[in-house]
Amino acid sequence: MRHSKIVGGSTAKRVINCPGSVALVAEMPPQPSSSYAEEGTMLHDAISEFLGTTGYRFTCSQDLIEDKLMPALALLDEVDPDKEMLYEVETRVGFGDLLPGVFGSTDLMGRIGGKAIILDWKFGAGVPVPAEENEQLMFYAAAAMRTPDAKWVFDGATEVELIIIQPPAIKRWTTTIERIKQFEQTLVKAVKIAQQPDAPLKHGDHCRWCAAKPVCPIMTGAVDRAVALKIDKIDVDKLGAYLHNADLLESWIKDLRALAEEMLKKGKPVAGWKVVPKRATRSLVKDEDAKVVLLQHLKESEVMVAKLISPAAAEKLMKKLPDGLTVAISSGNTIAPESDPRPAVVQLGDLRAALSKIM
Repeated sequence: MRHSKIVGGSTAKRVINCPGSVALVAEMPPQPSSSYAEEGTMLHDAISEFLGTTGYRFTCSQDLIEDKLMPALALLDEVDPDKEMLYEVETRVGFGDLLPGVFGSTDLMGRIGGKAIILDWKFGAGVPVPAEENEQLMFYAAAAMRTPDAKWVFDGATEVELIIIQPPAIKRWTTTIERIKQFEQTLVKAVKIAQQPDAPLKHGDHCRWCAAKPVCPIMTGAVDRAVALKIDKIDVDKLGAYLHNADLLESWIKDLRALAEEMLKKGKPVAGWKVVPKRATRSLVKDEDAKVVLLQHLKESEVMVAKLISPAAAEKLMKKLPDGLTVAISSGNTIAPESDPRPAVVQLGDLRAALSKIM
């Protein structure tokens, strides 16, 4: 684990703005990893090995190396063009007795002259991350100032530079030691409030990555109100403001569906819903002879194609395909209302229970 369960760099903004989210998130099941998260972790590990050792070895595809890893390292040259920075990578930093159990891991921290540097790599292309007043980087800076092995970065420093490298962009913001200390006070206050049973909830852009969105009273209330409004009563002057919430609502809906599917897969009933196979799509059977037969029939039908086309496209041209060339396969499972005609997928737990009764 690279950060604490109470609050870490990536969750500092949420906890400061919504202390009540800490208790809600603690009740949620572990979030499944995504391909984007796994790719980001691999790139972080690769760049840490590259910068942290002389005989580096890491597992990373050539495409990722060329498209993301090397551009990120090239941007690092803008931070340290004269190669004079002293730095450490992947350093665990924490708040000690001030906030017991609160810690995180810096991607890179360094020192050039009188300037302390906290740098974070971001490899996601869809969400640009600003450096100015970035709560994650201020969290790392404040924690590093209280970590004995990291104090060398700040001792005697006259300024602090927070840097986001997110290829193809680099974003930088210079601030003061005093501003980092002010942030620390804000964080401490938020953590103390979060430990209270009536900690307040508040929605905003900090909700984007919150695991508790599907069960958050603020979020569910906001959605219920939005659905209840009739179109002819909407104030057009407020429409623009509503659109700003669209991304947040769409993210909430996505996470809600994912949570329901996860519960159903684990045998936990969700009233009115079930897991069903996705609509099956046709493809050619995995047989080279099938491709030859299809191409021959296209030719006989006087259809000229530059390459093998899909069964659906071929059927539009030929009206009917020869038997035995295609197979319909579902690409996976999804959730659907109980009224959906597709049969529910038998879950592993249900199968074990059924087998136990006949064995």
